[in-house]
Amino acid sequence: MKLIIDMNLSPRWVSVFNAEGIDATHWSSLGKANATDMEIFNYAARHNCIILTHDLDFGAILAATHGEKPSVVQIRADNLNPEAIGKKVIIALKQVATELTAGALLTIEPGRARLKLLPLQIK
Repeated sequence: MKLIIDMNLSPRWVSVFNAEGIDATHWSSLGKANATDMEIFNYAARHNCIILTHDLDFGAILAATHGEKPSVVQIRADNLNPEAIGKKVIIALKQVATELTAGALLTIEPGRARLKLLPLQIK
């Protein structure tokens, strides 16, 4: 599992994931700080990475394009510090690693996690 951490999350997330054996890179190490969501999305798809974000736009891109990759993990919490929600994120990632590898949208909130397989079905 390879993660790209979006610019809206702290680079401190990298060491949290790497300590758990999860390959993670903050976008600031890969591309321009002002890159569009589509640029990050396309990079992740080409390099078989999962996007970790606080941004709902990546889920919207998946829905609009009926995309099957890349997988996206959205953290929906007020406190985005790895110290506050990092353990919950790691547990959720490990529980659905197979689905994320195949293509999924995972939304993690403080009290629950929801998984949708890709491509998203719009009702």
